[in-house]
Amino acid sequence: MTATATATARPDAGAATAAAVRPVSVLRGYRFEVVKLVSQWRVRLLVLACWLAPGLFVAAVGQQSTLPTDTLFGRWMHATGWAGPLVVLGFSGTWALPLLTSVVAGDVFAAEDRLGTWRHLLVAVRSPRRIFAAKALASLTVIVLMLAGLALSGVAGGLLAEGNHALVGLDGRLLPPSHAAGAVFLAWACVIAPTLALAAIGLLGSVALGRSPMGLLLPALVALAMQLAQMLPLPVAVRVSLPGYAFIAWNGLFTGPRQTTPLLIGIVVALVWAVVATTLAYLLFLRRDFTNTAHDASGRRAIGAGLVPLAALLGVTVAVVGVSTSSSGTGITQAKVQRSVSVAFAHLYRMQTRELHRPAVTEAQLRTSAACSKGDVRDDAHGAGNDWRCVVSWHVPGVSITGTAIYQLDVTADGRYVADGDGPKEVNGYFLLHTDQGDAPNPLWQFDGNVDLLSTTPKG
Repeated sequence: MTATATATARPDAGAATAAAVRPVSVLRGYRFEVVKLVSQWRVRLLVLACWLAPGLFVAAVGQQSTLPTDTLFGRWMHATGWAGPLVVLGFSGTWALPLLTSVVAGDVFAAEDRLGTWRHLLVAVRSPRRIFAAKALASLTVIVLMLAGLALSGVAGGLLAEGNHALVGLDGRLLPPSHAAGAVFLAWACVIAPTLALAAIGLLGSVALGRSPMGLLLPALVALAMQLAQMLPLPVAVRVSLPGYAFIAWNGLFTGPRQTTPLLIGIVVALVWAVVATTLAYLLFLRRDFTNTAHDASGRRAIGAGLVPLAALLGVTVAVVGVSTSSSGTGITQAKVQRSVSVAFAHLYRMQTRELHRPAVTEAQLRTSAACSKGDVRDDAHGAGNDWRCVVSWHVPGVSITGTAIYQLDVTADGRYVADGDGPKEVNGYFLLHTDQGDAPNPLWQFDGNVDLLSTTPKG
């Protein structure tokens, strides 16, 4: 009787034991990790700064007489509220987002090593896989929250300071407010992919390097290395294959036609890096010894499990991009520069004509062309440099004399350039024009442009 009762009770006891040791769900672990992250004073401070600082900065610039003209779209911050968030975007892709991913994703696993809390966490959750998923999702949530704050704060500050006006694109075309708004939000959406790539690299560094401070700095160091690489005259295939290329490729959304091919390649490459780096971090995390309280990842394992696979991934992406695209060299050629300058000049000339209350003209009537040279090279000039010189010619209806204007160009390795007017003064010199938003510099004096590195022939 007792034996039978005992045998009968064993299944119930086993079921109770199984229920007692059932792993915590990913959702509960995720909520726990989010609370842990946002309870840290530095994370709270960063979230608050992301939601307030961009708007305050854009509004403050609107009250200044000088503008950050060395920054893309900085010269238009007094003309429209849509220029401010693009200035913030340029700064965020260069500095803010790499640092944010370092602080959040680069420390999410290493913090447990410093505090020695892995055993307690494993006892509570009972599943290393779910611990990894909860921490990765929690860090991603906080990073996306910060990125959204940067974007929305910059937009709010710009619109409140300058209003909802048209934006001048990188081809000189005037974008209506609705089109400008769509392009601005799309540009911010495009940098999610490279941000995920840096976050995944941060997760990998946090797992592979343990309590070492190098894990915390890894995303920022990788971003700095990519920025330095973008300054070098690298082949187009190498440049586009870097996981951070989408941080600058959004420029192509503000040209006509849109330069979407480099941007799409940059997004795909960044997403591939995000998946690969996260997978490497996951596999490395599952292999670690949680019973050793003095565990600290070895440099050899970090190199073998992280650096080598990512270097191989870079080689594969360079090969794939090189085969799938027909561009070679730096991608900056004489024909591309001439076409870009002539198109931008024609659009800005029409803008100047309208602001001077002169008879309207069309691009077809102007028949604008540009002849550019680089230093002493007049035929087949190519490559970046500040020694580009362009002579722009155009025709005004009813005037027999062909107009000419000279520009000095500083073309960077990523295809962006600044054209500085060098005469005649009445055409592209510095003088103020009265606009609906107040006095503004002559639009033909200085303007920004962007060369499509992947196009092989000028587009009609």
